[in-house]
Amino acid sequence: MGIQEFTYLLQGLAWTLFLTAIGFAGGIFFGLVVALMRVSPSAWLRVPAICWIGLFQGTPLLMQLFVAYFGLPLIGFDLPAWGAVSVALTAHASAFLGEIWRGAIQAVPKGQSEAAQALGLHGFSRMFDVVLPQAFKLSLPATVGFLVQLLKGTSLAAIVGFIELARAGTIVSNQIYRPLLVFGVVGAMYFAMCWPLSLWGRTLERRMAAGQAK
Repeated sequence: MGIQEFTYLLQGLAWTLFLTAIGFAGGIFFGLVVALMRVSPSAWLRVPAICWIGLFQGTPLLMQLFVAYFGLPLIGFDLPAWGAVSVALTAHASAFLGEIWRGAIQAVPKGQSEAAQALGLHGFSRMFDVVLPQAFKLSLPATVGFLVQLLKGTSLAAIVGFIELARAGTIVSNQIYRPLLVFGVVGAMYFAMCWPLSLWGRTLERRMAAGQAK
C-alpha cells in the first residue's frame, strides 16, 4: 500500500471524525431537550419523548440511515449523503443521550432540588444550576461510552454510498487486492480513536465509584 492509498484512507478517517462530531454535537443539544421532556411532569412533553427514545432505541441504525437518505427527499429535503447521514446520527444520538441523561437527572438526590427550592430558586434555575451539573458528572462515563459506539457506527454510512473510513478501506482493498493489509490499517485507525476514549470512560467510572465509596 502506497502513499496515495494511505492518503485516501486518511481522507476517509477525516470524514469519520466529522460525522462523529456532527452527530455527537447535535445529539448533545437535542438529547438535552429529550431528557428534559422525559422528566417533565407534563404528559404532553413526556410521552413524545418516550416515543422518540423507543423509536430510535428499538430500530437499527442501518434502517435509520436508509430512512434519512431515501425518505427525506420524498418530503422535500434533498440533502447530500453526508447531510442525510448527519441527520440520522443526530437523531440516533439524541435518543440514546436523552435516555442516559434522564437516568442521571433522576439519580440526583431529590434533596438537592428541594434545598434549592427552599432557597427560593425557580424551576429553571433549579434544573440548570443545581440538578444538571450534578447529572452531567454522573452521566459522563456512559456518555463517553456512547461516543465510542457512535464513532464505530459511522461505518454504516457506507451503505448509502458515503465514503468514510470503512468504505475507503473497501475501495483501496479492491484496487490493490490486499484486504488483510488494508483492513489491518483501518482497524488500527479505529482502535487508535476508540481505545483512548474507552480508557477514559473506565477511568471516570472508577473515580466515580471511588468517590461514592468515601
